[in-house]
Amino acid sequence: MSTTIDPTEGELAYDLDRAHVFHSWSAQGALKPFVIAGALGSTVWDYDGKHYLDFSSQLINMNIGHQHPKVIAAIKEQADILTMVAPAHANIARGQAAKRILERAGRPFGKVFFTNGGADANENAMRMARLVTGRDTILSHYRSYHGNTGAAIVATGDWRRMPNQFARGHVHFFGPFAYRSEFWSTSVEEECERALHHLERVILSEGHGTIAAILLEGVPGTAGILVPPPGYLAGVRALCDRYGIIMIMDEVMSGFGRTGEWFAWQGFARDEGDWTPDLIVFAKGVNSGYVPAGGVVISESIAHEFDDEVFPGGLTYSGHPLAMASIVASIDAMTEEGIVTNARMIGHEHLGPGLAALAAKHPTIGEVRGRGVFWALDLVEDAATRQPLSGAIIARLKSEIMNRGVLHQFADNRLHVVPPCVVTPEEVARALAVYDEAFTAVEG
Repeated sequence: MSTTIDPTEGELAYDLDRAHVFHSWSAQGALKPFVIAGALGSTVWDYDGKHYLDFSSQLINMNIGHQHPKVIAAIKEQADILTMVAPAHANIARGQAAKRILERAGRPFGKVFFTNGGADANENAMRMARLVTGRDTILSHYRSYHGNTGAAIVATGDWRRMPNQFARGHVHFFGPFAYRSEFWSTSVEEECERALHHLERVILSEGHGTIAAILLEGVPGTAGILVPPPGYLAGVRALCDRYGIIMIMDEVMSGFGRTGEWFAWQGFARDEGDWTPDLIVFAKGVNSGYVPAGGVVISESIAHEFDDEVFPGGLTYSGHPLAMASIVASIDAMTEEGIVTNARMIGHEHLGPGLAALAAKHPTIGEVRGRGVFWALDLVEDAATRQPLSGAIIARLKSEIMNRGVLHQFADNRLHVVPPCVVTPEEVARALAVYDEAFTAVEG
């Protein structure tokens, strides 16, 4: 990999982008995209040679870090062997990738359906649930994000679904969020109890015989890294069992090390009893997006439903060999190098305590929440009222953080602290120092 940086290439990259690239979720006219020249591990750099800690993980997907040599080598090796194979054929890279994913998911999962990313993985999980149950309705949280394809964006709970309401059979409900409770709760336990009561009332009000699936993120990410209270996911599983509903866990953002677990639900199941979902949706961290890939991990019972019935879904690039090779190498490297364990340790020993110390010092930090390398700071104008911090101050905070060499990830009034799973204690300390200086600057 060349280390030579030519600033004129940076200017060309910016000019080409502004002339020809249409960006997602943006009004196009005022965009000034940051131009990245290269990256390694938890660091990126621009064409002026300035280095930044990537505490955004790009789009919260760079779990194994930038340019991991084992993953790069696997992609190159696969390119020399076979670059494309139709989904109908068998290929060893695809089989090896599925085997490794199933080993991390455990029982009762038996098959993997590969897609191009998380949105179409959610689409196909919902399709499976509807076909197996013969029902139509999908329930999902208002505070959620599930992708930008037809049904996935309607399953999303936030404002982005509103201009995209082209799919039918979707109903939303409120999940637990004690800091900004919809249920007037006074404790985490009460929040959990009331959220489950609310969900059951929605199920009964919609007609439990009409509901195919409940679709939940392992830890809702874009909505604010809303760690479910103890017992909530187990309670949802119990409701699904009671009313014959498929439970789909969307682990696109929260899976493959992000919360310090292979899948976020596994940490909750370990604490709450031996429960499992029926379908697991994955993408992002499975190979850190080195080559686009996603998929659905399918329980054996649901997979067997299609032994004699045709599954009416497929994609040209399902199980693309380059993507599959990157998944195999990524999972192997994460296992051999203890990367998931590192993410858990970083959260427990460094990010969690460090962010709590920042909150104790800075009044604009209303709440700190998270697990592993998946954290959010809920930013407020006033600690008592919890009024979200204004957009003007958020803009200043973004500038202060970026100017000090940390690539950030904001959503509404929240700073998401989401470095790669390979981040070191020293890098965390540097980022925390930058956050401290930035908050001091805007508060002063």
